[in-house]
Amino acid sequence: MSIKFNQVTHIYDNSAKKDINDGAIKNINLEFSNPNDFVCIVGKTGAGKSTLLQHINGLMLPTYGTIDVMGETIKNKKNKKLKTIRSKIGFAFQFPEYQLFEETVFKDIMYGPLTFGYSYEDAKAMSLRVANELKINETLNESPFTLSGGWQRKIALAGILSYNPSVLLLDEPTRGLDPNSSEEILELFKKYADNGKQIIMITHDMDIVYRYATRVIVLDEGEVAFDGKPLDLFKQDISKLGLEKPTILKTIDYLNQNLGINIKYDKYTMDDLISQLKEELKNE
Repeated sequence: MSIKFNQVTHIYDNSAKKDINDGAIKNINLEFSNPNDFVCIVGKTGAGKSTLLQHINGLMLPTYGTIDVMGETIKNKKNKKLKTIRSKIGFAFQFPEYQLFEETVFKDIMYGPLTFGYSYEDAKAMSLRVANELKINETLNESPFTLSGGWQRKIALAGILSYNPSVLLLDEPTRGLDPNSSEEILELFKKYADNGKQIIMITHDMDIVYRYATRVIVLDEGEVAFDGKPLDLFKQDISKLGLEKPTILKTIDYLNQNLGINIKYDKYTMDDLISQLKEELKNE
């Protein structure tokens, strides 16, 4: 499931003069090879996050450089095997209505498996399984265009999960969802990662990064500004990158500064933090 960017630059301007410095992404060298990774890509608006993600399954082609995807190479020309690549890599756009087109929810979910060669019966079984996981069974006979943005988001995700791709590319997948639905979907993605799939997700929510990411990549003006573990990122001054710390780490900073204690950064839940705070105060 290896994905490797080799000095990839993408320039939107179609003029003859193509200066790398004008690229939406510039000289990107990244590798995604851990099947259990839950990778979050973060950065300011316009940093190049969506552009980067859309190169992985050939929705965009590099101006310069190449991307090696599971034994296939994506260059600045169309690859005849893009359909094979896309059968292994699911992509959820930021705006779900872009992916919905069938007259019923069920037909929309089944479209992926049928397109990638599954029989009707297999596609039906796979689609029902995912509809049950995402708790959207009640909408299967409805038109997706009559439903709210939150429901459309879940239906678009179901259409991708239905054909069981090895890699999930997700552009702000919780956008438009209520907190309970967001947590349900994130926990589902975590389960997929734990079972050997790669999750590569764009998000602006640092609480999601803190809670779920095994790796975080920060883009700044089209370049990789950080690539590593979330806690290592949050120990730095990230304000210059247009990022804020997760709520729980901001709480730790506040407690340390105002109570004169020293709670170290760790993967705390709020209950964990309260227990740690009690221990710190007991030792004072």
